[in-house]
Amino acid sequence: MSLVDRAQSLAEERFVTASGPGGQNVNKVATAVQLRVNIFKLGLTPTVFHRLKALAGSRVSSSGDLIIDARRHRTQDMNRADARKRLAELLVEAQIEPKKRAKSRVNRVGKVQRLKGKKVRGAVKAGRGKVTGWD
Repeated sequence: MSLVDRAQSLAEERFVTASGPGGQNVNKVATAVQLRVNIFKLGLTPTVFHRLKALAGSRVSSSGDLIIDARRHRTQDMNRADARKRLAELLVEAQIEPKKRAKSRVNRVGKVQRLKGKKVRGAVKAGRGKVTGWD
């Protein structure tokens, strides 16, 4: 069983009334979906767990529940599918390990050129100062 399947089987769905435009239908029908998954129960490795927590941000509660609110569509089925798709995308993205940043190495010529440019720029800025001594 893949991680996405496990997460979707552990997910709890709750339908709530959506806010925003939609007229009387919005007030009557609970079409928005609130999907909850406890990320502690997913059995993630520590690195994937921390990446998921960072990606989810404020959508993770203090008790470890990842809450996804889907209210983009007018029907429950479409919102349910949207919430599950967003959960799957979040889990897949958390599993991708970011590439390590390689330090750039500048040779001696590049270093000299950079310092020369800084001197020139400093001289330009120094020339912008207050003018004194008009004799």
